[in-house]
Formats: sequence, C-alpha cells, structure tokens
Amino acid sequence: MTALSPHPFSRFVAILGRGKTKQRHLTFDEAFESMAMILRNEVLPEQLGAFLMLLRLKEEGPEEIAGFAAAAKSLYVLPDNLPNVDIDWSSYAGKRIQLPWFVLSVMALVNAGYTVTMHGTEGHTPGRVYTREIIEMFNLPVASSFDGAATQIRDGGFTYIPLEVLSHRLRELIDLRPIFGLRSPVHTFSRMLNPFNAETMMQGIFHRGFMEIHAGAAQTLGQSRMAVFRGEGGEIERRPNKPTPVWMTHGQGEPIIETWPQQLENGHQPPDEDMDTARLLDVWQGKSEDPYALASIIGTLAVTLRTMGKADDMEAADMLAKKVWESRDKGFLPRA
Repeated sequence: MTALSPHPFSRFVAILGRGKTKQRHLTFDEAFESMAMILRNEVLPEQLGAFLMLLRLKEEGPEEIAGFAAAAKSLYVLPDNLPNVDIDWSSYAGKRIQLPWFVLSVMALVNAGYTVTMHGTEGHTPGRVYTREIIEMFNLPVASSFDGAATQIRDGGFTYIPLEVLSHRLRELIDLRPIFGLRSPVHTFSRMLNPFNAETMMQGIFHRGFMEIHAGAAQTLGQSRMAVFRGEGGEIERRPNKPTPVWMTHGQGEPIIETWPQQLENGHQPPDEDMDTARLLDVWQGKSEDPYALASIIGTLAVTLRTMGKADDMEAADMLAKKVWESRDKGFLPRA
C-alpha cells in the first residue's frame, strides 16, 4: 500500500492543532497563503472546518488577521482608477437591542462632503436589523460590482458593498455560522478589507480583547488611520450610557488609547422592544429629539472626526460633531 502524500493545506491545520504547548499563531505569510488557498477553493471541507474552529479556539492574532485580510484583497479585480475615499466603514454584526443610529452618523459625514465606503453582510444571525435594510430604506446605493461602487462614490460620495461582491467565497464562509454554532475568524478580518484603501478605517467590535488585535492588524497593514472600540451590538456606534475606550492607530506607530466619557447620566438604556426603523428618518428630519439616539449619533461622529485628524482632542471633536450634525440637510434622506 502506498502512503498518501500530505495535502498542501494540512501543514496549516497542524500548526494550529499541535496542542497547548506546541501550537502557535500563524505568521503573516502563513496566514496570507492559507487564506488565499481557502478563497481559491484549494482546501477540503474537513480541513476548512478544522482550520476555522482551531483558530476560533485559540483566538486570532494580529498577524493572522492582517494576513487573512491581505490575502482577500490580493484577489480583488479593482477599477483602474480608484475613487478617493475618506472613510472605510464595516458593518457585519447587525443590531438587536438598539436601532443602528450609526447609519445617521455616516449620512451626516456624507452630507458634509466626506466620501464613505461601507461594506457588510446580513442574515447570518436571526432576529437582527442589518445595515443593508436601512441603506435600501433610504434609497442609498448598493453596489453589485467594484466598478459600480467606484461610480457611486464619484457620483454621490457613498456606496454600500455587500460582502458577496467583495468576495463570494467569504460570504459562503460567514454563512457557515449556523453550522459551526460559533463565529469564525472571517467575521473578524472581513471588517478590515477596506476595498478602496480609504485613509481612515473605523472598526466596531463586541469583545474587549479584540481591540488590541484590530489595532495590531492595522499597524501590520500600514493603515494610515484606524480606530476600534467596543460599540453597541458590535457595530461602530458609541454607547452614550457608558465610558468608551478607543484605540487609535496612525500607520505603524503605537496605538493611542483614549477613554471617551459617558454622555448620558442614566447608565442603563433599556432594549428597544419595537426596533421600528422608521424612527431613524424621524430623527434625521428633526421630528424626534430622542436623547439616546442623538447622543449616540453625535458621539459616533466625534470619534470618527477625531480619528480622521479633524480635531486635536475629544472636546474639539465633540464640538465639531455637533456642528456637522446640526448643519445636516434634513431633506437629504431618503435619497431620490
């Protein structure tokens, strides 16, 4: 009987599965190569499941996340002339306790003249309001291709790119969550895909430990400006009823860690039982003065503007955020 030759991908599974004393993180190059093989469908289903769950058990490292994201980006077929994009905004979690007020923060930025690429996915976890639903409710553009997304940015300063447009294979991998019963590293590194190489990347996470991981990955990737914080529901949305530690990185320099203060005296905000998305338009148009919503919107704006370098400190960022919000065109939404 002839011994079977090891599968080329098996060495990556072995690195992760050698036990507590011998397992280690993948290097950037190993992460890049392994994810490229996965995205090219060069691995067996058994290997894929083992690889993703071993990573989940071990928890991803910054070099791994950076390598995975770089591998995915290496397979893009982008337009020859990329649009100038100010902010990359990922949205992969969905909201189940509070409405996605951060969408109004993004729209205030677009209305103020900043260009924003938003990307994300939906449907992987039942019972959540996903960003694409809100984007379509406001008649905002959803891209079906990189070329289309580039045109949308040039024409209106905004595009929403579904994950399946960035990578159909990554969408398939995220949709494995109900099968695994757990999220996989795809949920982590998809947030860092930044398709049009925006100067500023915003990141929202749910688990505290991932702030350091995202900051380290941004440094490895040489991201010009990035902020990550524990946002409401895991989205990029400041929680006004709690202090918010924010990790900011500028290129490969050490992270700057700032704790933004609690905005509202009440330290507890009850869950929104209705999750009526029509309230978003009421707040934008000034028909509702919901204190939680306004604090969340302006607070998220402030962190973003500070990350972009538009304000030298938190106080100046808060003042600028209020100005951006109060200056919005209340007829800007919904788009025609």
